[in-house]
Amino acid sequence: MKPLLASLTLCLAALASAAEPFLEKQNLFTVGDDPAYNIYHIPGIVVTAKGTVLAWCEARKGGGDWSDIRILLRRSTDDGKTWSAPQSIADVPGPKQKNPFALRLKNVDTTQVTYNNPVLIADKDGTVHMLFCLEYERAFYQRSTDDGLTWSKPVEITATFDTFKKHYDWKVLATGPNHSIQLNNGRLVVPVWLSTGEGGNAHRPSVTATIYSDDQGKSWHAGDIAVPCTDEWINPNETVAIQLNDGRVMLNVRSESKAHRRLVVTSPDGATNWSTPKFDEALLEPICMAGIVRYDHGGQSLILFSNPHNLEGGREGQPEPGKSRARKNVSVKLSRDEGQTWPVSKVLEPGPSMYSDIAVTHAGTILCFYGSSARPGFAGSSLTLARFNLEWLQEK
Repeated sequence: MKPLLASLTLCLAALASAAEPFLEKQNLFTVGDDPAYNIYHIPGIVVTAKGTVLAWCEARKGGGDWSDIRILLRRSTDDGKTWSAPQSIADVPGPKQKNPFALRLKNVDTTQVTYNNPVLIADKDGTVHMLFCLEYERAFYQRSTDDGLTWSKPVEITATFDTFKKHYDWKVLATGPNHSIQLNNGRLVVPVWLSTGEGGNAHRPSVTATIYSDDQGKSWHAGDIAVPCTDEWINPNETVAIQLNDGRVMLNVRSESKAHRRLVVTSPDGATNWSTPKFDEALLEPICMAGIVRYDHGGQSLILFSNPHNLEGGREGQPEPGKSRARKNVSVKLSRDEGQTWPVSKVLEPGPSMYSDIAVTHAGTILCFYGSSARPGFAGSSLTLARFNLEWLQEK
């Protein structure tokens, strides 16, 4: 009886210690909070080596990608519960000019300055690396050694992208967006997309690649084109990255392909020898940014993925002709086999919901930072932070 009682006691203790599912939401940026900005878009989130949560976005004085845009950051030192006031963190001194390909578009104000596509990486040594673009034409790197309180002077790294011109004569460039990754060997990897600027919004056609640094951001190098633009893989662009447990780097890629699914491609080093791109049938593609992150807690090593899980109308997941793929139904998925299957999928925001990024705190709290609104649109009226645990995600 004693062994039986001991086993029963252990089982009861395990049940008692099991965490209760929870989900909490708060808006970190809302239109109207600051009269200077009428759109908050492109959310990103990362947890530093010291445990500070950094959440950032593009704050726009206008609606379009080429409008007056600043990059704002908020910080949390208590697992994402409370937050500092927004801080502008990207500033390039000196004269600036609009990308010539933007001037081909209607209603582009040549006096407005566009800072775009911020990417942050949490280094294992405590450094926070940041890349951003200016006018979709120039790229910059800066760093913080105090968890985002202050930042170094930005250094231009546009020359890194010139290597791509041997293979793709880009006129428009963009990093990320969202957070990116440091590999186990210390390499920093940042997905990028490049466009010849001849198509819609001067962002199409496009291809996806990566740039990388092996010296903690001091120098940057161009990798290979990971996903070209073809009749099958149409306009690959905004891309997120994760390192798999076998060491490979997997990119999860937005595109405008007719399959209406996310594209996936892998590389042994995050820069070269990319596999043939494949569509992931489980991950719908409403043409919207997504988030991906590893959950490594409690003896579990999982991959979490977030995006609007929606293809409006149609049968068997295919949109009806002429129907738009509405940005709504942001959901979080879980994979236990390194992204091969996604058996868990839970709706986080059933209404209009847009771009998202996802992170995990040192305590194991999952943070999904996403656009939300009462009305459909490309961007929400708020950028919302959802805090929840694995128990909530797996609760049926």
